Amino acid sequence: MAIYVKNNNDFEQTEPIVRECPHCGVHAPMVPSATPSFDALKKARPHHTGVAFRCAACNEPRFARAAIRSFGDDRIILSANLVEVERPKEHFQYNYLPKETGLLLREAFGCYAADLTLAFAVLCRHSIASAARAELAVSEATFERLFDDTCRLAEIDRETRQILHQALFMTSATPEIDADQAAMLIEIIKDIFQQRFVRTAKLKRAIQMRRFFASESDQKVMPVDSLAARVKPSEG
Repeated sequence: MAIYVKNNNDFEQTEPIVRECPHCGVHAPMVPSATPSFDALKKARPHHTGVAFRCAACNEPRFARAAIRSFGDDRIILSANLVEVERPKEHFQYNYLPKETGLLLREAFGCYAADLTLAFAVLCRHSIASAARAELAVSEATFERLFDDTCRLAEIDRETRQILHQALFMTSATPEIDADQAAMLIEIIKDIFQQRFVRTAKLKRAIQMRRFFASESDQKVMPVDSLAARVKPSEG
């Protein structure tokens, strides 16, 4: 996908931009409503510019920042990777987590929504450390294995995996992560906690319910010997 600002100030998108709206929660197109001037950009030659959109579902304003990739005589090319100023809140089933872990993870997701990538990475690390402390039989090595499995499934490249591993598990300074790496990290951290806590709790609950109904069924089945004792032998 490409975005252009033409010399007649037309704002052109090769494909519509569809994202979750932070106001109504609907995945809807972002309709351009205030776009940058070609002459103003050509004169100032900034590295980034801003664009105002409106949500096609609820008509609320949405604001985004775009990097400028190149300046031409007839058009200026913007990066298709728009960074929204206001992101939708991340949804997670925090009630399955230990209390402290849930609070830290909620704060981490809040930092991600505010585009505070370093604070987001630091709080993700603290969330994992908190979860390991809360479960006496579980060490951080368990979460490292979950991290490795998730990265393999998502086909994360080795360099990015090393950066994210350092951010989550190393005691040295947290590495700087960019918006693209933060986007991968939030999905990885959600999958880790989903597997370790949410999926585990739901699986245990489902098995417990199955065993309960199985035991109830067994009690209703009358043993064969008991049934035979109740049948009188035929006379004759």
